[in-house]
Amino acid sequence: MELFIILFLACFFFLLYMIKEAFANRVINTELLFPEFPKSFGEVKIFFISDIHRRSVSEKIISQVKGRADFAIIGGDLMEKGVSFEKVKANLSKLRQIGPVFFVWGNNDYEIDYHQLDAILLENSVKILDNTTVVFESEEGEKFFLMGIDDMNQRRDRLDLPLSEAEKDGFKILVSHNPRITAKIRTEHRIHLVLSGHTHGGQIHVFGYGPYEKGKVKKLKQTTVLISNGYGTTLLPLRLGAKSETHLITLKNG
Repeated sequence: MELFIILFLACFFFLLYMIKEAFANRVINTELLFPEFPKSFGEVKIFFISDIHRRSVSEKIISQVKGRADFAIIGGDLMEKGVSFEKVKANLSKLRQIGPVFFVWGNNDYEIDYHQLDAILLENSVKILDNTTVVFESEEGEKFFLMGIDDMNQRRDRLDLPLSEAEKDGFKILVSHNPRITAKIRTEHRIHLVLSGHTHGGQIHVFGYGPYEKGKVKKLKQTTVLISNGYGTTLLPLRLGAKSETHLITLKNG
């Protein structure tokens, strides 16, 4: 009987730990240096959050980032089936406190009436990067390009379109919900950084093994990619070995 109680308590506290990991409010600070990044910008700070799903963005996150980031990017899966549009509006209202907000579509965003989501994003002045490019230009005339593609799972991605809107030799950031986009990137595209999520970092790792590797920054032959563990969860609100996270990314010349 005592052994049963011990096992029960161990399982109970282990479950609480997994819930705590799933609802963590972390901002990971990452500095990335690129020799091609335009010097006249000094440094650019980007708040990146992906895979919000059913979560409400914490005020703790906003307070940590507000006044420190130049703009925010939502890397897809802002919502999923069963999430109210009111919750989405509340999350967007919080994220807009950080600065201008950009968005790319994720696979779960298409589970709902995505036309209504599209309208809500526009009403809240969120710029949708659906196979498009936004140009940032310094006072000295130097530029960098923020590109975004539509969801790969829906076969809506058209990498050629944002590339056609960016200058060949300019500094390019590509936002893609799914990190598999890196397989379509070639060295000659000169895409310097990819921001993505989707995998949840595997969400649950047992003895170090999970369905996907943990989120990280990876330097590939053709680009550098940041894959986020994401902020929310899918199926079960549990995590193990892949704690919830958001990112404050600093870009500099170097």
